[in-house]
Amino acid sequence: MENETVSKNFIEQEIDRDLAEGVYNHVSTRFPPEPNGYLHIGHAKSILLNYGLAQEYNGTFHMRFDDTNPTKEKVEFVDSIKEDIRWLGADWKNHLYFASDYFNQMYEFAVKLIKKGKAYVCDLSPEEIREYRGTLTEPGKDSPYRNRSVKENLELFGAMKDGKYGDGEKVLRAKIDMASPNMNMRDPILYRVAHIPHHRTGDKWCIYPMYDFAHPLEDAIEGITHSICTLEFEDHRPLYDWVVKECEFEQPPRQIEFAKLYLTNVVTGKRYIKKLVEDHIVDGWDDPRLVSIAALRRRGFTPESIKMFIDMCGVSKSQSSVDYAMLDYCIREDLKLKRPRMLAVLDPIKLVIDNYPEDQVEYLDVPNNLENETLGSRKVPFGRELYIERNDFMEEPPKKYFRLFPGNEVRLMYAYFVKCVSFVKDEAGNVAEVHCTYDPETKSGGGFTGRKVKGTIHWVPVSDSIKAEVRLYENLVDEEKGVYNKEDGSLNLNPNSLTILKDCYVENNFDEEQSYDSFQFVRNGYFCIDAKDSKPDALVFNRIVPLKSSFKLPK
Repeated sequence: MENETVSKNFIEQEIDRDLAEGVYNHVSTRFPPEPNGYLHIGHAKSILLNYGLAQEYNGTFHMRFDDTNPTKEKVEFVDSIKEDIRWLGADWKNHLYFASDYFNQMYEFAVKLIKKGKAYVCDLSPEEIREYRGTLTEPGKDSPYRNRSVKENLELFGAMKDGKYGDGEKVLRAKIDMASPNMNMRDPILYRVAHIPHHRTGDKWCIYPMYDFAHPLEDAIEGITHSICTLEFEDHRPLYDWVVKECEFEQPPRQIEFAKLYLTNVVTGKRYIKKLVEDHIVDGWDDPRLVSIAALRRRGFTPESIKMFIDMCGVSKSQSSVDYAMLDYCIREDLKLKRPRMLAVLDPIKLVIDNYPEDQVEYLDVPNNLENETLGSRKVPFGRELYIERNDFMEEPPKKYFRLFPGNEVRLMYAYFVKCVSFVKDEAGNVAEVHCTYDPETKSGGGFTGRKVKGTIHWVPVSDSIKAEVRLYENLVDEEKGVYNKEDGSLNLNPNSLTILKDCYVENNFDEEQSYDSFQFVRNGYFCIDAKDSKPDALVFNRIVPLKSSFKLPK
């Protein structure tokens, strides 16, 4: 039992204590995104943490859209967030909510605070409110409207609701303490006027609650027990507690903060991603160079690999950055035993076996995964003319180059030994065709032991291969310069973040494959079928990750 306690993270320990002391008799968590953009890898940590806690304690998990700011919110983002969360495997069952579901109740709670003398209508402009707020070293000043009567405040707040004031003309503020050392407690704004249609309530409201007022109310109304959020909300916790206390909830929720997930050299800021999309630098919010969940899914990452990555990152109170290479490690680990290893040539030159019969085609047995026999095998046609990788032949090789060069012998994977006898160049002086002879006695699986070769290369048959487009992705950010330009705050973009190869050839065994299906291309890396641009008669593959990396697991 003692070991079990030690192995739990600090949030689990706090929940255990709350349950043992009778603070709560159940656990209810939530994920509350604002629908103003696509979710990214950092949100995946929050989703899986909140959902995992609900599962662990046999509790409930709520999916709630914090849609209190109609200026930035879209139905497109609502739909994408739902899809992302389902894909990650978090099931909210019948617990799907919107902050806008509670607008009537929030208004009534604001009225309650006014009646208690805990809120007032303020006429100061946004600039004046900032000026009156003070600084980290100096206390704020009371608003000249702070001591309005309850009756006047109720009338003014009702007039705000009825649309009698323009945007920014009046706000409702909490009456707490303008000298508080915590800036969030210096009479924060609870409601503002905004004559903007809402994607769910239309023109019904022209006042909207601020996040710091709405969020604790949403949690409390839904019966959330533990409001798990990131560390930037730690200074907001006193206000969270003030709201649920003054609104007199019998069993208020408890806020607990954890450290955000920071990945090295990636762009996660919605403002920056939005600009990349609008400037057509990336192909939408799901461009595979981004780390939005939609982008990772399109790139070929799996829910299992994301969960493995989040588990390896752990849950703590201290901020730290994680190397992107660890995410690559997780997808390799997830795919290596699951997916077939297919033949694909990305930079082809033709190889002709001069002594192989011209009209002969053999169908070779090729294992789908050498490390997982349960995936079975398939037939791949072999003939006189093949495509091989351009870098598998050199006219004048360096030392320790064991692939094809004049006079050298290699094994064609799953097939025969071939020996290079000549080559042909095109008008530009590039090698266009390599000629070999083969030894029929050396067929793979035939028991041949007469001699050995040091090199094995892969191939696809010219007559039965499929032409495809392959996209090779690198980091969107120039890793040497870092994410942001220190002079103007712009992004340091990597000009080589996308390489498109149009004339690739893959074996003819992709008939039943669908969008997002992934494979290992032998010797080239892990790839998946692109969900946006690939078609049955024009396949497009995204490289998920190369085969190898210098990354080593932290001890």
